[in-house]
Formats: sequence, structure tokens, C-alpha cells
Amino acid sequence: MLRRVDLRGKNLTKDQYQRELPRASLDVASAMSAIEPILHKVKNGREEDLISLGEQFDGVRPPSIRVPQAALDEALANLAPEIRTALEVSAERIRKVHSAQSREEKSVTVVDGGVVTEKWIPVDRVGLYVPGGRAVYPSSVLMNVIPAQIAKVSSIAVASPPQVENGGLPHPTILAACALLGINEVYAIGGAQAIALFAYGMDGLSAKCDLVTGPGNIYVAAAKRALRGIIGIDSEAGPTEIAILADASAIAADVATDLISQAEHDVIAAAVLVTTSAELIDEVHLELEKRVSATKHSDRIRTALTGIQSAAVLVDSIAQGLDVVNAYAAEHLEIQTVNARADATQIRNAGAVFIGRFSPVSLGDYSAGSNHVLPTGGCACHSSGLSVQSFLKGIHYIEYAQQAFTNIASTVITLAHAEDLPAHGEAITARFENL
Repeated sequence: MLRRVDLRGKNLTKDQYQRELPRASLDVASAMSAIEPILHKVKNGREEDLISLGEQFDGVRPPSIRVPQAALDEALANLAPEIRTALEVSAERIRKVHSAQSREEKSVTVVDGGVVTEKWIPVDRVGLYVPGGRAVYPSSVLMNVIPAQIAKVSSIAVASPPQVENGGLPHPTILAACALLGINEVYAIGGAQAIALFAYGMDGLSAKCDLVTGPGNIYVAAAKRALRGIIGIDSEAGPTEIAILADASAIAADVATDLISQAEHDVIAAAVLVTTSAELIDEVHLELEKRVSATKHSDRIRTALTGIQSAAVLVDSIAQGLDVVNAYAAEHLEIQTVNARADATQIRNAGAVFIGRFSPVSLGDYSAGSNHVLPTGGCACHSSGLSVQSFLKGIHYIEYAQQAFTNIASTVITLAHAEDLPAHGEAITARFENL
């Protein structure tokens, strides 16, 4: 089911390994052209325009874009007790992990009388996007909202697409998760129009946001790219992906079910096995054939596993395998080897690393305490997953006394003239005129 890539005997560079493991094609540039009229309509429109967009793209006219408090309360009251308990347990673990990410104010005395203090200030207002396409994602509510709350963001809004089955409101489990976390500003709007609403604001409906986070489809990614600068963004999330580094000790059923779990998201989801064992590949193929046909979303999963973005990769050694997975920079990386913990220390590029057979990606999707909003498409080479830090800005506060200023003045003046910016130096010398 998975195409095979044999890298044995090859000693490739990082970019060469990347070309051996292509990802699904995602033409964000074309999507940006497609959404341009939507962004214009939202920027210059009214709530009725947003309702019409809901009808056009989601097949339903929301009764209002802002979800009434009564609907949030009703969704929480009607939430199945076992789902509420599961959300509460997961939320507790997410809070525990993310509370350790808070940043402390630090002051550095550069010289006597010269102090630079770094403070971490939350953004004023964030818009959090929760998808609502092929699946329901109350877990994404937790993953976005809790870090923002720990960062002490004072204004938090959530957007999720209106659902035909829910009378134009977002899915009731999404609404219940928002209510459970105390979020009462929720909008029934999806896609590029949701990102635009957060970016531009709309009189009488929603204030402009400073930052927008959360995963979404290609049109959400395109809107984030188009509006970056007007708003801050976390990332342009692409199709989900899993890579598994395994040796002969791995259990084929574990590997197969983990690959299937991520392929379940999307027909262009990526599932990559990197292993030293040809026998494991054969065993995994047998497990896939047996298990894919028996699971609910078998057609979607089979399409993802047979796509160009998915592969079983044979390598000479775990050392080579580490080079391959570091080049690939997966959103989710599992290490299923005899020395999994030691091998994991060699990982430089991954959204999140799952160590050993009892740390599957599904655990991180919901209840490990880690965040599941992670960089995709190789962006783990330079970017991190969502965290408390995502909602904080570092600001330097500089305070120099007269003597400390006097002692460094000539250095500043010298550098100002070296850069042919004499007015910078004059801003220093002027202060000596009135001592």
C-alpha cells in the first residue's frame, strides 16, 4: 500500500533526502487568488455578507455570526458526561504542561547604572480558529485556548464553521468545549472569511485581533499568508503528517495503526515509515491491508497511504534514518527503536517527538499534555508548535543613569558616524549641552 523508497547505500545531503520524500502538493498561491474577493468582501462588508458567505461555502445561513450565550450554555449542558470528563482530564494535563512555559521578567545590569529589562507581555486580543470539515475538533479548542489563557491574553475569540446539522451554529461539541473553558465570544464562520474577520474586525460585531492561531484547510492557510502583517499568525498549517523511525524491534500492528491514525485526517495526509528492517515493511503492509479496510474512513485513508506523500523508506542504519527524519522534519515523529530515548536526543527537526511504543501520536492529539498545533510541510526545520510563548511579546525596557550614559557616549557616536548617520550621534551630544 505504501510506495517503497530504498535509500540503502546512499549518503545524501539534507535537501537531497527532502527530494526523496515529497509531500502532497498544496498550491497556496493559487488559493490566495481565489480568496481575494472574500477578503475584500469581509473588509468592506457587514454581517449579512458573512452570513451569505456561510451559505455559499458551508451550505447554511447562520442565524447570526456571533453565537448566543444560550447556545453555548445549552451545548455544555447537553454534552455527554463521558466526553465532558475526557475534555476536563485532557485540559488539566494541557494546563500542567503549558504552565511551565510561562516566561519570567529578567533584568540585566549591563554596567553600573545601565539596566536592560526584558518583560513578556501578552498580545491584547487573539482569534483562535477551530476547523469543522471532515472531523470535529474540540481538542483544538483546548490546544488553542489554554495556552492563550495561561499567557493572560485579555480578549479571546473563537471561530468555527457553521454546520447544516446544527442549524447554522458550529458543532455542539466545539461550543461545549468553549463554554467549558469560559470562552463566550464564539463566531459561526469558517475558512478565509473567519481569518479576515479576525484581521479586519467589523463594526458592531468583532474587534480586530492582533494574532490568529489554529489549523485549517488550504484557504485558511492562504488567508493567513495574505493577511500576515495585518495580523500575527502562528503558521500556515498544511496537511497533517506522521513519520515513524523504527527498527526490527517495532511491532507492525503499532506502526500500521499509527500510520492509519494520521491518514484518517485527509486524503493528502502524509504517512512515512523509515526503517532498517525490510521485514518490518512487509509486516506493516499486511497489517495495513487488514486494518484499513476494516476502519470507518477506509477510502480516505487508502487514498492518503497510496499518495506520493506517503512511503516506506528502507535505510542502512538508525544513524542514516535519523538523517532522513531530520531532513523530513515531520509534524509528528515517532521513535520506535530499541534505544528510542537515546535516538530521540538526536532529533533536531520535528514538531513533536513521541518516544517508544506507548507514546503514539494519538496520545499527543488529545491527552498527553503537549500541544497538537504543530508545524507542517517541513516548517519544523525553523518553527515550533503552539505554546504560551506564541501569545507573548518580549519587550526590552532600557534605563541608563547619567554616568552610565556618559561612559558609553563616545562609542555610540563613533558607530553613528561609521554608519553615516550623524543625527544619531547628535542625539547623544545634545544631552551634554544641558548637564
